[in-house]
Amino acid sequence: MKCTACGSFLIKLTASFFFIGYLPLIPGTFGSLAGVGLFYLLKANNHGSYFLFTFFLILLGLFVSGRMERLLGKKDPGCIVIDEVAGMLVSLSFMPAIPRIVFLAFLIFRILDTLKPYPIGRLQHLRGSLGVMADDLIAGIYTNILLQVILKLAFSKTV
Repeated sequence: MKCTACGSFLIKLTASFFFIGYLPLIPGTFGSLAGVGLFYLLKANNHGSYFLFTFFLILLGLFVSGRMERLLGKKDPGCIVIDEVAGMLVSLSFMPAIPRIVFLAFLIFRILDTLKPYPIGRLQHLRGSLGVMADDLIAGIYTNILLQVILKLAFSKTV
């Protein structure tokens, strides 16, 4: 016999990233902050565990996001924040753990996730988990590219 209540609980737990998505007003921002916390936690260990965890989290997000949409009967509900956590981790990939860089990554990611420049906004229209996860992952890639350029420019001026 299958326990659907247990399955529903695990989907809610995972998609909301341990219920962070149920915090009031700005759940996406709280999810992004959880990503920052994970960045510091994982970056302290080693790069391999960081990338492995990020990859696993993306796969997990792809697995649960569409199920959470079906469970709640709503397209990309705000309580799903595993996409913001994963997007923030992508944003911070290859970045040093310097607070002002991490803050800048957080700020750029939140702006891109909110404004959704092309093609980020179009990706939200994809169905299921891909529609939930893709826009945040691309916002994370955009953020990372912008930060790489900023860091290159900053270091080229000091040399």
